[in-house]
Amino acid sequence: MAVVTVKNENKTFTDEESIRACLETYGIDYERWSPAYDIASDASADDVLKAYAKEIESLKTRGGYVTADVIDVSPETPGLEAMLAKFDREHWHDEDEVRFVIAGRGVFHIHSDTGVVSIEVGAGDLIRVPRGTKHWFNLCNDRRIRAIRLFQDVSGWTPLYTDSEVARDHQPVCLGNAYLPQTA
Repeated sequence: MAVVTVKNENKTFTDEESIRACLETYGIDYERWSPAYDIASDASADDVLKAYAKEIESLKTRGGYVTADVIDVSPETPGLEAMLAKFDREHWHDEDEVRFVIAGRGVFHIHSDTGVVSIEVGAGDLIRVPRGTKHWFNLCNDRRIRAIRLFQDVSGWTPLYTDSEVARDHQPVCLGNAYLPQTA
């Protein structure tokens, strides 16, 4: 389950309903998905896309997405640090950024007029960051994420950087629900 933190309001959300309600105020869509059938952790990209075919087709219809693929990043990924450097400073895209996380964890930071909201995503979390939204992304310390990506243009998107230094003030904190105080 995602962990959403609104730093300037000193609020953290960890349940699906609260996460969805909070993110809606920022224009961000959030869903939880389960595969139609069991898939192995080392399943091929084709098997992953087949397992989530129904959900992918629904998203394609709703958002005008034309293609989906699977990205698989680990500490062994060649050029990992250079790849991550493209996304760890504030940028935006001219199309939606849609990610469904299959494995690993990462943090999307959304920069709005009211401040920054951080969304730590993990397996089962789907996030849609609308085109034009200022944001950046950090991998958690295990440097692992596997996700389905959807695109509105078959060539994908390119990050368009802002001149803002806001990302420097927001370090990624990837703790997950296990590290948060639990309520009875």
